[in-house]
Amino acid sequence: MKILSIGNSFSQDATHYLHRAARSAGVDIKTVNLYIGGCSLYTHYINMLEDKKAYAMEFNGEGTGFFVSVREALVSDCWDIVTMQQVSSESNSFETYEPYLSELSAYVRKYCPKAKQFMHQTWAYEAGSERLKEVMGYDTPELMFNDVKAAYDQAAKRIGADGIIPSGQAMLKLYEYGGGNIHRDPIHASLGLGRFALALTWFEYLTGKNCGDVVFDDFDEDIPEEKIALAMRAAHEAAEAGRC
Repeated sequence: MKILSIGNSFSQDATHYLHRAARSAGVDIKTVNLYIGGCSLYTHYINMLEDKKAYAMEFNGEGTGFFVSVREALVSDCWDIVTMQQVSSESNSFETYEPYLSELSAYVRKYCPKAKQFMHQTWAYEAGSERLKEVMGYDTPELMFNDVKAAYDQAAKRIGADGIIPSGQAMLKLYEYGGGNIHRDPIHASLGLGRFALALTWFEYLTGKNCGDVVFDDFDEDIPEEKIALAMRAAHEAAEAGRC
């Protein structure tokens, strides 16, 4: 399976462990992430129009040192899946998605007509953080996620997406199940548990295989055994719900 993500640091978090985790379960997944920190759909659209080599290309979760345009990435391989997402700070408002998402989707379809298109659902900010309450205006992660989910549901319907990868749902479940520190700052996934839960979610949702088959444990920060079990539970439940 070959996956190209047109994203930012959130797709970076989600794909960091994905190739290695899948390999541990006997599945070959190639990932390429197009990275610009904090990149919105509007900026993707402008970069697309200008064919700008603005994206750091990450291969199987690691930097390459190469910079490419969206078009160059799209034509570089026969992609099975292309993912798109909104920047997290605007992900709760569908009005920020359009017309940029539809234009980007049409561009992907032009250069990769056989690829499936998935929305990558982003996640809520850290509970109790100033970023969540003062900047985004939410008292709890659940309230922010409700709006994020609604916006992604509408976005996926607008472009006729093949699905929504439920990363936000998995992160919320992990928090609710007692995952503890699943963020490394108020916004991004933690380098161990958070990123691993995201990889498990992508693996199960996109392959249909149970994430319990994953035996990968080479994390950038230690994860207690009981937290690994929580990540698998959260990812499995989110993936199952996302396919319904």
